Amino acid sequence: MSDFGTELARLMTARSLGVRELARMVPCNPGHISNLRSGKGRPSPELAQALDDRLDAGGTLRALAAGHAPRRRQAGAAWDDSAADDEIAALDLGRRAAASEVGISTVERLELAVDDLATAYPGTPPADLLGRVRAYLGYLGRLLDGRTTLAEHRRLLVTGGWLSLLAATCLIDLHRDHAASAHLRTAAQLARETGHAEIAAWCLETQAWQVLTTGDYQRAVDISQAAQRVAPPGGSAFIQATAQEGRAWARLGAAPETRAALGRVEALVSPLPVPDRPEHHYRYDPAKSEAYTATTLAWLGDPAAEGYARQVLARLESTADGPPRPRRAASARLDLSLALIAAGQHDEAAGTALEAITSGRIVPSNYWRAREVIRAVAERGVPEAADLAEAYREACGDGGRPALP
Repeated sequence: MSDFGTELARLMTARSLGVRELARMVPCNPGHISNLRSGKGRPSPELAQALDDRLDAGGTLRALAAGHAPRRRQAGAAWDDSAADDEIAALDLGRRAAASEVGISTVERLELAVDDLATAYPGTPPADLLGRVRAYLGYLGRLLDGRTTLAEHRRLLVTGGWLSLLAATCLIDLHRDHAASAHLRTAAQLARETGHAEIAAWCLETQAWQVLTTGDYQRAVDISQAAQRVAPPGGSAFIQATAQEGRAWARLGAAPETRAALGRVEALVSPLPVPDRPEHHYRYDPAKSEAYTATTLAWLGDPAAEGYARQVLARLESTADGPPRPRRAASARLDLSLALIAAGQHDEAAGTALEAITSGRIVPSNYWRAREVIRAVAERGVPEAADLAEAYREACGDGGRPALP
């Protein structure tokens, strides 16, 4: 057996690799690997390099294939050319650090795809978007199984954090809370491992929205404030978490705290330019602040909510801030309905809510807002209440929630 074959056999045994498995890793014909191991064949320089890489041989196989084994230093002796050996070792370490089966262009294209998914979120049914996000998560997992540079590995982990966060958001919209929590934990873990404060803050903000939709308003306040402590000051996650805090205070009926949060959002948003992709879910669009103000004031029962809600809906329908956003428009109609109820205009509230419900654009995480309108108009005895409730059942179902009147 040749020295190359002996070392190859030793390395394969040490790494518990069979002929066929190693052949798939290189790749090459299994029979050729068998011949190399037994000394019946000689590798090409390229194959020797590939085997050296796959078996993490540190250059030994490459040197043996070239006809000279790495020299061993005898006790008490020094290398005559130690400087050259040090230089080669440094070069080889750099080569191995730069070795990648992924490539920076693949990483960049994946990052762009994630931006496209986050931009598609406001106008795509959550179940449809979730399927696309899952496909990219699977692809990213396969990339992480391959050899990457350190820079590529970190960027892939960051991308995985954004994808997990977006998956959690879709699952919250679908009221699949346990699965959403699992994805949020993964996103938070990747944020910690990469030191990505923005993702970490968005995880908390998203969790705050999740508990807000389940009625745990004080906890939503606490988590929103925690998100602000983690988020980079003035960034999108910081602004969104501040707005989320205001909505939670409104649900608690705490008017001073609500208005203080709205004031902080206004101060943060006023100097911001419109982003190049306003629909991107994780880039704060200043136009969102009016919609959040309308929602918050409507929940607070503030008379000013009606004016804000009408203005937001008019802007959305005129496409003054960009292309049509049907999901935002449906939510804006629910906000206007709640504001109209606070103003005692229950008949118009019923008609506006009916438009929202029959649009087919209300996601499950907003069903509870529709139910609030339905209950309010039913309690007032509005004639359209029964038709509104029936439209809700047909379009949304009860989803395991309390029965409607």
